[in-house]
Amino acid sequence: MALNALLLCACQSPSYPPLQRAAAVDVARYMGDWYVIACIPSFIERHEFQAVESYHQDSQGRIRTVFRYRDGGFDRPLHFLHPIGFVVKGTHGTVWGMRFIWPIRADYRIMYIDSQYTQTVVGREKRDYAWIMARTPTLPDADFQRLSALLRAQGYDTSRLRKVPQLPAPEPR
Repeated sequence: MALNALLLCACQSPSYPPLQRAAAVDVARYMGDWYVIACIPSFIERHEFQAVESYHQDSQGRIRTVFRYRDGGFDRPLHFLHPIGFVVKGTHGTVWGMRFIWPIRADYRIMYIDSQYTQTVVGREKRDYAWIMARTPTLPDADFQRLSALLRAQGYDTSRLRKVPQLPAPEPR
């Protein structure tokens, strides 16, 4: 009996207060390309290069997403995932369900968005995965440190953050 209780306790995840979220997100303004600057990676993201999330809201309000990345180097072929996002009603655009496989929806919470909609932090209640993203492939180090500190303050183990290699943006013509 004591062994069963010990095993049950070992399987429980840590209890955290609710994850901080942005006050509100203008979903239409959030649409477009976001470069993944760093992440606490899922299995798929462990070796990603040039990762970009592209969002487009369809006429039914769903978020059509294209996640593109190279696995293992800049010279590797592009891979694509096409999850569908659903904004949770009553959350002011800050909580989405992301469906990779029907009918399961993954937790997606916009923890931070700057006033210019150029930097964002996305997390999950479980504190298992997180993403720091920007509209450009690079982020000033001071901004990266500030956004990492936001994750740390919310209970994330930021030693697990992996900076995603990105190529510089092409010069305008």
